[in-house]
Amino acid sequence: MYTIGQVAEMFGLPVSTLRYYDKQGLFPGLERMSGTRRFGDTELEALRVIECLKKAGMEIKDIRLFMEWCAEGPSTYPRRKAMFEERKAHMESEIAKMNRALDMLKFKCWYYEQAIQDGSEDRLEALIPDDLPEEIKCAYENAHAR
Repeated sequence: MYTIGQVAEMFGLPVSTLRYYDKQGLFPGLERMSGTRRFGDTELEALRVIECLKKAGMEIKDIRLFMEWCAEGPSTYPRRKAMFEERKAHMESEIAKMNRALDMLKFKCWYYEQAIQDGSEDRLEALIPDDLPEEIKCAYENAHAR
């Protein structure tokens, strides 16, 4: 069993966030000893899932719904799976957008490195898009994909 302070330190979260989660009903089985919250392995795993879903853009109200489904038992497995499938698709879309942005940064770093060496952009303009080095061409194409 862990205190709220220990859990906050383990997860790099403020104690106030854990108290908020508790007030929102995200730790339904949380034990208290003399009024002090005691976190066990179940709550730690729940917190891992909560933090994952938050990073995936899910709102607390939807995370609470997930926790309610967990408490309801196996009949909610399809709903829980669908929720995770939707979040997975959302994250894959966000990652693709971020990869396009990263590829633009890679291309521009290469481009300006070359322009600095050349003292102008003349040679580079002639390379775009077909005569770029292969790795840079891939980054350029991904960055310019629609």
